[in-house]
Amino acid sequence: MKLLQLASLLAVPALVAAETYFKESFSDDSWSSRWVQSKAKDDYGVFTVSSGKFYADKIESRGLQTSQDAKFYSIAAPFEKTIDNKNKDLVIQYSAKFEQNIDCGGGYVKVLPPGFDPENFTGDSEYNIMFGPDICGSSKRVHVIFNHKGTNHLIQKTIEPGSDELTHLYTLIVKPDQTYQVLVDNVEKSSGSLTEDWSILPPKTIPDPDAKKPEDWVDDELIDDPSDKKPADWEDVPEYVADPDAVKPEDWDDDMDGDWEAPKIRNPDYKGEWTPKKIANPEYKGQWVHPLIPNPEYAEDSSLGHYKSAFIGFDLWQVKSGTIFDDIIVTDSIEEAKKFAEEGFEVKQKAELEAKKKIDEEEAKKAEEEAKKAEEEAKKAEEEAKVDAEEPKTVRLEATEETTEEVEAEEVVEETKETKKEEAKKETKKETKKETKKETKEPKATEKVTKDVPEHEEL
Repeated sequence: MKLLQLASLLAVPALVAAETYFKESFSDDSWSSRWVQSKAKDDYGVFTVSSGKFYADKIESRGLQTSQDAKFYSIAAPFEKTIDNKNKDLVIQYSAKFEQNIDCGGGYVKVLPPGFDPENFTGDSEYNIMFGPDICGSSKRVHVIFNHKGTNHLIQKTIEPGSDELTHLYTLIVKPDQTYQVLVDNVEKSSGSLTEDWSILPPKTIPDPDAKKPEDWVDDELIDDPSDKKPADWEDVPEYVADPDAVKPEDWDDDMDGDWEAPKIRNPDYKGEWTPKKIANPEYKGQWVHPLIPNPEYAEDSSLGHYKSAFIGFDLWQVKSGTIFDDIIVTDSIEEAKKFAEEGFEVKQKAELEAKKKIDEEEAKKAEEEAKKAEEEAKKAEEEAKVDAEEPKTVRLEATEETTEEVEAEEVVEETKETKKEEAKKETKKETKKETKKETKEPKATEKVTKDVPEHEEL
Protein backbone atom coordinates (compact mmCIF):
# COMPACT_ATOMS: atom_id res chain seq x y z
CA MET A 1 0.00 0.00 0.00
CA LYS A 2 2.78 2.41 1.00
CA LEU A 3 4.64 1.57 -2.20
CA LEU A 4 1.56 2.43 -4.27
CA GLN A 5 1.16 5.72 -2.43
CA LEU A 6 4.82 6.51 -3.00
CA ALA A 7 4.47 5.72 -6.71
CA SER A 8 1.48 8.03 -6.90
CA LEU A 9 3.37 10.82 -5.21
CA LEU A 10 6.30 10.39 -7.57
CA ALA A 11 3.95 10.57 -10.54
CA VAL A 12 2.40 13.86 -9.44
CA PRO A 13 5.39 16.12 -10.26
CA ALA A 14 5.46 14.76 -13.82
CA LEU A 15 1.79 15.63 -14.25
CA VAL A 16 2.22 19.05 -12.69
CA ALA A 17 5.28 19.75 -14.83
CA ALA A 18 3.24 19.47 -18.04
CA GLU A 19 2.35 22.98 -19.22
CA THR A 20 0.41 24.61 -22.00
CA TYR A 21 1.98 27.86 -23.14
CA PHE A 22 -0.52 28.92 -25.76
CA LYS A 23 -4.04 27.82 -26.70
CA GLU A 24 -6.39 29.49 -29.18
CA SER A 25 -9.77 28.45 -30.60
CA PHE A 26 -11.18 31.87 -31.71
CA SER A 27 -14.56 30.93 -30.20
CA ASP A 28 -15.09 34.42 -28.73
CA ASP A 29 -14.11 38.01 -29.51
CA SER A 30 -11.25 38.08 -27.00
CA TRP A 31 -8.88 36.77 -29.70
CA SER A 32 -8.33 40.32 -31.01
CA SER A 33 -6.77 41.33 -27.68
CA ARG A 34 -4.08 38.65 -28.08
CA TRP A 35 -3.22 38.86 -31.76
CA VAL A 36 -1.20 41.78 -33.09
CA GLN A 37 -1.35 42.79 -36.76
CA SER A 38 2.05 43.71 -38.21
CA LYS A 39 2.47 47.36 -39.21
CA ALA A 40 5.69 46.77 -41.14
CA LYS A 41 3.79 47.21 -44.45
CA ASP A 42 0.68 49.19 -45.37
CA ASP A 43 -0.84 46.60 -47.69
CA TYR A 44 -0.98 43.43 -45.57
CA GLY A 45 -4.05 41.27 -46.10
CA VAL A 46 -6.83 41.45 -43.52
CA PHE A 47 -7.51 38.53 -41.18
CA THR A 48 -11.13 37.95 -40.17
CA VAL A 49 -12.72 35.34 -37.92
CA SER A 50 -15.15 32.99 -39.66
CA SER A 51 -16.57 29.48 -39.48
CA GLY A 52 -16.55 29.29 -43.29
CA LYS A 53 -19.09 28.03 -45.81
CA PHE A 54 -19.55 24.65 -44.11
CA TYR A 55 -18.78 23.77 -40.53
CA ALA A 56 -19.48 21.58 -37.52
CA ASP A 57 -20.64 24.41 -35.26
CA LYS A 58 -21.01 28.06 -36.20
CA ILE A 59 -19.22 29.26 -33.04
CA GLU A 60 -16.81 26.42 -32.21
CA SER A 61 -15.70 26.17 -35.85
CA ARG A 62 -14.63 29.80 -35.98
CA GLY A 63 -11.05 30.39 -36.97
CA LEU A 64 -8.64 33.04 -38.22
CA GLN A 65 -9.32 33.42 -41.96
CA THR A 66 -7.43 35.14 -44.77
CA SER A 67 -9.91 37.40 -46.59
CA GLN A 68 -8.16 39.08 -49.54
CA ASP A 69 -6.64 37.49 -52.66
CA ALA A 70 -3.01 38.00 -53.70
CA LYS A 71 -1.86 39.40 -50.38
CA PHE A 72 0.88 38.96 -47.77
CA TYR A 73 -0.42 38.32 -44.26
CA SER A 74 1.42 38.93 -40.99
CA ILE A 75 -0.01 38.53 -37.49
CA ALA A 76 1.33 37.13 -34.19
CA ALA A 77 0.39 36.47 -30.56
CA PRO A 78 2.46 36.02 -27.39
CA PHE A 79 2.64 32.88 -25.25
CA GLU A 80 1.39 33.05 -21.67
CA LYS A 81 5.01 32.45 -20.68
CA THR A 82 8.30 31.66 -22.40
CA ILE A 83 8.96 27.98 -23.11
CA ASP A 84 12.44 26.46 -22.96
CA ASN A 85 12.28 22.98 -24.51
CA LYS A 86 15.86 21.97 -23.72
CA ASN A 87 14.79 19.26 -21.29
CA LYS A 88 11.16 18.75 -22.33
CA ASP A 89 8.98 17.98 -25.31
CA LEU A 90 7.85 20.80 -27.55
CA VAL A 91 4.47 20.24 -29.25
CA ILE A 92 3.20 22.68 -31.87
CA GLN A 93 -0.26 21.84 -33.17
CA TYR A 94 -2.99 23.62 -35.14
CA SER A 95 -5.59 23.04 -37.85
CA ALA A 96 -5.88 24.55 -41.32
CA LYS A 97 -8.88 24.41 -43.61
CA PHE A 98 -8.18 25.28 -47.25
CA GLU A 99 -11.82 25.94 -47.96
CA GLN A 100 -10.95 27.90 -51.11
CA ASN A 101 -9.19 24.84 -52.58
CA ILE A 102 -5.94 26.77 -52.45
CA ASP A 103 -3.85 26.95 -55.63
CA CYS A 104 -0.81 28.78 -54.30
CA GLY A 105 -0.11 29.93 -50.77
CA GLY A 106 1.26 29.14 -47.34
CA GLY A 107 -0.55 27.63 -44.39
CA TYR A 108 2.29 27.39 -41.86
CA VAL A 109 3.03 28.92 -38.46
CA LYS A 110 6.23 30.39 -37.09
CA VAL A 111 7.37 30.01 -33.50
CA LEU A 112 9.44 33.05 -32.50
CA PRO A 113 11.94 33.94 -29.74
CA PRO A 114 11.55 36.35 -26.81
CA GLY A 115 12.20 39.96 -27.76
CA PHE A 116 10.32 39.58 -31.04
CA ASP A 117 8.24 42.63 -32.03
CA PRO A 118 4.86 41.60 -33.56
CA GLU A 119 4.26 45.07 -35.03
CA ASN A 120 7.41 44.70 -37.15
CA PHE A 121 6.78 41.07 -38.15
CA THR A 122 7.93 40.37 -41.74
CA GLY A 123 9.28 37.50 -43.76
CA ASP A 124 12.77 38.56 -42.71
CA SER A 125 12.04 38.27 -38.98
CA GLU A 126 14.19 35.57 -37.37
CA TYR A 127 12.19 32.61 -36.05
CA ASN A 128 12.97 29.37 -34.22
CA ILE A 129 10.72 26.92 -36.07
CA MET A 130 8.51 27.16 -39.14
CA PHE A 131 5.98 24.35 -39.49
CA GLY A 132 3.00 23.56 -41.68
CA PRO A 133 1.71 23.08 -45.22
CA ASP A 134 2.85 25.08 -48.23
CA ILE A 135 1.07 24.56 -51.53
CA CYS A 136 1.73 26.02 -54.97
CA GLY A 137 0.63 24.19 -58.09
CA SER A 138 1.94 20.64 -58.09
CA SER A 139 4.33 21.41 -55.19
CA LYS A 140 2.59 20.31 -51.99
CA ARG A 141 4.47 19.63 -48.80
CA VAL A 142 4.60 20.17 -45.05
CA HIS A 143 7.50 22.44 -44.16
CA VAL A 144 9.58 21.74 -41.07
CA ILE A 145 12.31 24.34 -40.83
CA PHE A 146 14.69 24.75 -37.89
CA ASN A 147 16.80 27.84 -37.41
CA HIS A 148 20.30 27.06 -36.16
CA LYS A 149 22.75 29.83 -35.46
CA GLY A 150 20.96 32.26 -37.75
CA THR A 151 20.51 29.87 -40.69
CA ASN A 152 17.21 28.21 -41.66
CA HIS A 153 17.34 24.50 -42.51
CA LEU A 154 14.53 22.70 -44.36
CA ILE A 155 13.73 19.03 -43.75
CA GLN A 156 15.09 16.81 -46.54
CA LYS A 157 11.96 14.66 -46.69
CA THR A 158 8.74 15.45 -48.57
CA ILE A 159 5.68 15.19 -46.33
CA GLU A 160 2.23 15.21 -47.98
CA PRO A 161 -0.06 17.84 -46.42
CA GLY A 162 -3.57 16.57 -47.18
CA SER A 163 -4.79 19.57 -49.16
CA ASP A 164 -8.52 19.17 -49.82
CA GLU A 165 -11.19 21.62 -48.63
CA LEU A 166 -11.68 20.03 -45.20
CA THR A 167 -9.97 20.84 -41.91
CA HIS A 168 -6.66 19.03 -41.33
CA LEU A 169 -4.60 18.86 -38.15
CA TYR A 170 -0.83 19.41 -38.19
CA THR A 171 1.33 18.33 -35.25
CA LEU A 172 5.09 18.71 -34.74
CA ILE A 173 6.75 17.05 -31.73
CA VAL A 174 10.36 17.91 -30.95
CA LYS A 175 11.97 15.81 -28.22
CA PRO A 176 14.94 16.67 -25.95
CA ASP A 177 17.00 13.87 -27.55
CA GLN A 178 16.89 15.73 -30.90
CA THR A 179 14.32 13.42 -32.47
CA TYR A 180 11.01 14.51 -33.97
CA GLN A 181 7.59 13.41 -35.25
CA VAL A 182 5.26 14.99 -37.78
CA LEU A 183 1.60 13.98 -37.67
CA VAL A 184 -1.20 14.91 -40.08
CA ASP A 185 -4.68 14.26 -38.70
CA ASN A 186 -3.05 12.41 -35.78
CA VAL A 187 -1.34 9.96 -38.16
CA GLU A 188 2.46 9.89 -38.22
CA LYS A 189 3.85 11.02 -41.58
CA SER A 190 7.53 11.38 -40.70
CA SER A 191 9.90 10.79 -37.80
CA GLY A 192 13.62 10.49 -37.15
CA SER A 193 16.58 12.52 -36.03
CA LEU A 194 17.31 16.20 -36.51
CA THR A 195 20.91 15.26 -37.29
CA GLU A 196 19.90 12.88 -40.10
CA ASP A 197 16.84 14.46 -41.75
CA TRP A 198 18.31 17.98 -41.86
CA SER A 199 21.70 19.09 -43.09
CA ILE A 200 22.17 21.29 -40.05
CA LEU A 201 25.41 19.69 -38.83
CA PRO A 202 28.16 18.19 -40.97
CA PRO A 203 27.83 14.39 -41.41
CA LYS A 204 29.33 12.29 -38.65
CA THR A 205 31.29 10.16 -41.14
CA ILE A 206 32.72 10.76 -44.59
CA PRO A 207 34.26 8.44 -47.24
CA ASP A 208 37.92 7.81 -46.52
CA PRO A 209 39.75 10.04 -49.04
CA ASP A 210 42.76 7.67 -48.99
CA ALA A 211 40.77 4.53 -49.79
CA LYS A 212 40.65 3.38 -53.42
CA LYS A 213 38.93 0.43 -55.04
CA PRO A 214 41.57 -2.28 -55.78
CA GLU A 215 42.37 -2.60 -59.47
CA ASP A 216 41.69 -6.34 -59.41
CA TRP A 217 38.31 -5.90 -57.73
CA VAL A 218 35.60 -7.67 -59.75
CA ASP A 219 32.14 -6.16 -59.22
CA ASP A 220 30.42 -7.64 -62.29
CA GLU A 221 27.94 -10.13 -60.87
CA LEU A 222 27.12 -11.71 -64.28
CA ILE A 223 29.26 -12.51 -67.32
CA ASP A 224 28.66 -13.95 -70.80
CA ASP A 225 28.51 -17.75 -70.88
CA PRO A 226 31.68 -18.75 -72.77
CA SER A 227 30.07 -22.04 -73.84
CA ASP A 228 27.09 -20.39 -75.46
CA LYS A 229 27.54 -20.14 -79.24
CA LYS A 230 25.54 -18.39 -81.89
CA PRO A 231 23.25 -20.89 -83.79
CA ALA A 232 24.52 -21.82 -87.24
CA ASP A 233 21.30 -20.68 -88.90
CA TRP A 234 21.34 -17.33 -87.14
CA GLU A 235 21.70 -14.53 -89.65
CA ASP A 236 22.55 -11.03 -88.62
CA VAL A 237 20.17 -9.14 -90.87
CA PRO A 238 19.03 -5.52 -90.68
CA GLU A 239 15.87 -4.79 -88.73
CA TYR A 240 14.36 -2.74 -91.58
CA VAL A 241 14.60 -3.30 -95.36
CA ALA A 242 13.28 -1.55 -98.46
CA ASP A 243 9.67 -2.41 -99.32
CA PRO A 244 9.94 -4.73 -102.36
CA ASP A 245 6.39 -3.83 -103.46
CA ALA A 246 6.99 -0.09 -103.45
CA VAL A 247 6.91 1.57 -106.89
CA LYS A 248 8.46 4.86 -107.86
CA PRO A 249 5.69 7.43 -108.49
CA GLU A 250 5.18 8.36 -112.15
CA ASP A 251 5.41 12.07 -111.41
CA TRP A 252 8.71 11.70 -109.49
CA ASP A 253 11.34 14.02 -110.89
CA ASP A 254 14.89 12.99 -109.92
CA ASP A 255 16.22 16.45 -110.74
CA MET A 256 13.60 18.17 -108.61
CA ASP A 257 12.85 15.53 -105.96
CA GLY A 258 16.21 13.80 -105.67
CA ASP A 259 16.99 10.10 -105.94
CA TRP A 260 13.90 8.03 -105.13
CA GLU A 261 14.23 5.46 -102.35
CA ALA A 262 11.67 2.81 -101.50
CA PRO A 263 10.11 3.19 -98.01
CA LYS A 264 11.38 0.85 -95.27
CA ILE A 265 9.42 -2.03 -93.76
CA ARG A 266 10.28 -4.35 -90.86
CA ASN A 267 12.43 -7.26 -92.01
CA PRO A 268 10.46 -10.51 -91.50
CA ASP A 269 13.79 -12.40 -91.10
CA TYR A 270 15.04 -10.12 -88.33
CA LYS A 271 15.54 -11.97 -85.00
CA GLY A 272 17.35 -9.26 -83.15
CA GLU A 273 20.99 -9.02 -82.18
CA TRP A 274 22.31 -12.29 -80.84
CA THR A 275 23.90 -12.17 -77.43
CA PRO A 276 25.23 -15.04 -75.32
CA LYS A 277 23.44 -16.08 -72.17
CA LYS A 278 24.60 -14.72 -68.83
CA ILE A 279 26.00 -16.81 -66.01
CA ALA A 280 27.18 -16.01 -62.47
CA ASN A 281 30.68 -14.58 -62.43
CA PRO A 282 32.92 -16.91 -60.40
CA GLU A 283 35.30 -13.98 -59.77
CA TYR A 284 32.56 -11.69 -58.36
CA LYS A 285 33.51 -10.16 -55.01
CA GLY A 286 30.44 -8.02 -54.47
CA GLN A 287 29.94 -4.28 -54.75
CA TRP A 288 32.89 -2.36 -53.43
CA VAL A 289 31.91 -0.08 -50.54
CA HIS A 290 33.95 3.00 -49.89
CA PRO A 291 35.07 2.80 -46.27
CA LEU A 292 33.99 5.63 -43.98
CA ILE A 293 35.99 7.51 -41.39
CA PRO A 294 34.88 9.96 -38.68
CA ASN A 295 34.36 13.44 -40.08
CA PRO A 296 36.98 15.68 -38.45
CA GLU A 297 34.62 18.66 -38.95
CA TYR A 298 31.71 17.06 -37.13
CA ALA A 299 30.96 18.08 -33.56
CA GLU A 300 27.88 17.30 -31.57
CA ASP A 301 25.73 20.31 -30.72
CA SER A 302 23.44 20.00 -27.73
CA SER A 303 21.62 23.20 -28.74
CA LEU A 304 20.21 21.64 -31.88
CA GLY A 305 16.40 21.81 -31.74
CA HIS A 306 16.42 23.50 -28.33
CA TYR A 307 14.87 26.97 -28.17
CA LYS A 308 13.43 29.60 -25.95
CA SER A 309 10.17 30.60 -27.61
CA ALA A 310 7.62 33.26 -26.69
CA PHE A 311 5.41 33.97 -29.76
CA ILE A 312 3.51 32.21 -32.53
CA GLY A 313 2.51 33.87 -35.79
CA PHE A 314 1.38 33.57 -39.38
CA ASP A 315 3.61 35.13 -42.04
CA LEU A 316 2.07 34.07 -45.36
CA TRP A 317 1.47 34.80 -49.02
CA GLN A 318 -1.78 33.58 -50.60
CA VAL A 319 -2.96 33.96 -54.20
CA LYS A 320 -6.49 32.81 -53.35
CA SER A 321 -7.62 33.66 -49.84
CA GLY A 322 -9.99 31.76 -47.55
CA THR A 323 -7.81 29.51 -45.37
CA ILE A 324 -9.14 29.11 -41.82
CA PHE A 325 -6.66 28.47 -38.97
CA ASP A 326 -7.93 27.10 -35.67
CA ASP A 327 -7.28 24.97 -32.57
CA ILE A 328 -3.74 26.25 -32.00
CA ILE A 329 -1.82 24.83 -29.04
CA VAL A 330 1.81 25.01 -27.93
CA THR A 331 2.59 22.71 -25.02
CA ASP A 332 5.16 20.34 -23.56
CA SER A 333 2.53 17.60 -23.21
CA ILE A 334 1.75 15.24 -26.06
CA GLU A 335 -1.30 14.01 -24.15
CA GLU A 336 -2.63 17.55 -23.73
CA ALA A 337 -2.28 18.15 -27.47
CA LYS A 338 -4.13 14.89 -28.26
CA LYS A 339 -6.92 15.80 -25.85
CA PHE A 340 -7.26 19.24 -27.44
CA ALA A 341 -7.46 17.60 -30.87
CA GLU A 342 -10.17 15.19 -29.71
CA GLU A 343 -12.26 18.05 -28.35
CA GLY A 344 -11.87 20.19 -31.46
CA PHE A 345 -10.50 18.77 -34.66
CA GLU A 346 -11.88 15.21 -34.61
CA VAL A 347 -15.45 16.31 -33.89
CA LYS A 348 -15.13 19.12 -36.41
CA GLN A 349 -13.88 17.07 -39.35
CA LYS A 350 -16.64 14.44 -39.08
CA ALA A 351 -19.35 17.11 -39.08
CA GLU A 352 -17.64 18.95 -41.94
CA LEU A 353 -17.77 15.84 -44.10
CA GLU A 354 -21.56 15.76 -43.76
CA ALA A 355 -21.92 19.51 -44.25
CA LYS A 356 -19.63 19.45 -47.30
CA LYS A 357 -21.53 16.50 -48.74
CA LYS A 358 -24.80 18.41 -48.41
CA ILE A 359 -23.32 21.51 -50.06
CA ASP A 360 -21.85 19.41 -52.88
CA GLU A 361 -25.26 17.80 -53.46
CA GLU A 362 -26.96 21.20 -53.54
CA GLU A 363 -24.34 22.57 -55.94
CA ALA A 364 -24.68 19.48 -58.15
CA LYS A 365 -28.47 19.94 -58.20
CA LYS A 366 -28.08 23.62 -59.01
CA ALA A 367 -25.59 22.82 -61.78
CA GLU A 368 -28.01 20.24 -63.18
CA GLU A 369 -30.86 22.78 -63.16
CA GLU A 370 -28.67 25.40 -64.83
CA ALA A 371 -27.58 22.87 -67.46
CA LYS A 372 -31.23 21.97 -68.09
CA LYS A 373 -32.16 25.64 -68.35
CA ALA A 374 -29.27 26.26 -70.74
CA GLU A 375 -30.39 23.30 -72.84
CA GLU A 376 -33.96 24.66 -72.99
CA GLU A 377 -32.69 28.11 -73.95
CA ALA A 378 -30.49 26.60 -76.65
CA LYS A 379 -33.48 24.64 -77.99
CA LYS A 380 -35.64 27.77 -77.96
CA ALA A 381 -32.92 29.73 -79.74
CA GLU A 382 -32.67 26.96 -82.34
CA GLU A 383 -36.44 27.07 -82.94
CA GLU A 384 -36.36 30.86 -83.22
CA ALA A 385 -33.50 30.64 -85.69
CA LYS A 386 -35.52 28.15 -87.73
CA VAL A 387 -38.53 30.49 -87.77
CA ASP A 388 -36.31 33.42 -88.73
CA ALA A 389 -34.96 31.38 -91.63
CA GLU A 390 -38.54 30.87 -92.98
CA GLU A 391 -39.68 34.51 -92.53
CA PRO A 392 -37.65 36.38 -95.22
CA LYS A 393 -40.03 35.50 -98.14
CA THR A 394 -43.09 36.74 -96.24
CA VAL A 395 -41.23 39.82 -95.10
CA ARG A 396 -40.12 40.58 -98.64
CA LEU A 397 -43.69 40.08 -99.92
CA GLU A 398 -45.13 42.29 -97.22
CA ALA A 399 -42.43 44.83 -97.91
CA THR A 400 -43.31 44.76 -101.62
CA GLU A 401 -47.01 45.19 -100.87
CA GLU A 402 -46.26 48.03 -98.49
CA THR A 403 -44.02 49.65 -101.09
CA THR A 404 -46.73 49.29 -103.78
CA GLU A 405 -49.31 50.84 -101.49
CA GLU A 406 -46.97 53.68 -100.70
CA VAL A 407 -46.29 54.27 -104.39
CA GLU A 408 -50.00 54.17 -105.20
CA ALA A 409 -50.74 56.58 -102.38
CA GLU A 410 -48.07 58.91 -103.66
CA GLU A 411 -49.51 58.67 -107.20
CA VAL A 412 -52.99 59.52 -105.90
CA VAL A 413 -51.58 62.54 -104.13
CA GLU A 414 -49.76 63.62 -107.27
CA GLU A 415 -52.91 63.12 -109.37
CA THR A 416 -54.89 65.18 -106.86
CA LYS A 417 -52.32 67.92 -107.04
CA GLU A 418 -52.41 67.90 -110.85
CA THR A 419 -56.22 67.93 -110.85
CA LYS A 420 -56.29 70.87 -108.53
CA LYS A 421 -53.77 72.67 -110.73
CA GLU A 422 -55.91 72.05 -113.82
CA GLU A 423 -59.02 73.20 -112.01
CA ALA A 424 -57.18 76.25 -110.83
CA LYS A 425 -56.12 77.02 -114.43
CA LYS A 426 -59.68 76.57 -115.71
CA GLU A 427 -61.00 78.82 -112.94
CA THR A 428 -58.40 81.44 -113.86
CA LYS A 429 -59.42 81.26 -117.53
CA LYS A 430 -63.11 81.71 -116.62
CA GLU A 431 -62.32 84.71 -114.48
CA THR A 432 -60.23 86.16 -117.28
CA LYS A 433 -63.07 85.73 -119.80
CA LYS A 434 -65.56 87.34 -117.46
CA GLU A 435 -63.29 90.33 -116.97
CA THR A 436 -62.79 90.60 -120.68
CA LYS A 437 -66.51 90.59 -121.39
CA LYS A 438 -67.13 93.10 -118.68
CA GLU A 439 -64.51 95.38 -120.06
CA THR A 440 -66.04 95.02 -123.53
CA LYS A 441 -69.53 96.00 -122.35
CA GLU A 442 -68.38 99.00 -120.28
CA PRO A 443 -67.31 101.17 -123.24
CA LYS A 444 -70.91 101.11 -124.72
CA ALA A 445 -72.18 102.61 -121.54
CA THR A 446 -69.59 105.28 -121.88
CA GLU A 447 -70.63 106.01 -125.39
CA LYS A 448 -74.21 106.38 -124.26
CA VAL A 449 -73.23 108.76 -121.56
CA THR A 450 -71.18 110.78 -124.02
CA LYS A 451 -74.07 111.12 -126.44
CA ASP A 452 -76.29 112.48 -123.72
CA VAL A 453 -73.82 115.27 -122.81
CA PRO A 454 -74.20 118.63 -124.64
CA GLU A 455 -71.42 119.40 -127.10
CA HIS A 456 -70.25 122.59 -125.40
CA GLU A 457 -69.91 120.69 -122.19
CA GLU A 458 -67.92 118.09 -124.02
CA LEU A 459 -65.56 120.81 -125.16
